[in-house]
Amino acid sequence: MAVAPCRTDDPGVVSPGSTGAVGDGSSFPSAAHLASYADLAPATRSSGASIHGEHAPRSGNRRLKRAMFLSAFAAQHDPASRTYYDRCRARGKTHTQALLRLARHCISVLFAMLRDGTFHEPRTPRLA
Repeated sequence: MAVAPCRTDDPGVVSPGSTGAVGDGSSFPSAAHLASYADLAPATRSSGASIHGEHAPRSGNRRLKRAMFLSAFAAQHDPASRTYYDRCRARGKTHTQALLRLARHCISVLFAMLRDGTFHEPRTPRLA
């Protein structure tokens, strides 16, 4: 399957920088695995009996994380993405946290596109 054609139709969802890092997506069994590889999944740090909560991990593919972060930044012009970003901000997330959540959402869209071999189909946002 040629991967590049899947991602050229919507620059707000995926950037060209993620093309080489993900390949055809067959090495990732789920969107959560791809998010973990991209450093966009929260990690719990624990040592013995102490648990330090959810933190941003410091390992993973930094180029893919940066590409997805920039894609999320560009995706704010898309009405559905902007609605998701605004909902995150309304829940008390900071700008950077909301962008990272949007980037994680974009990872799920990328995974679905790779899994199904389809193009991105924009949808209308749900009003909260």
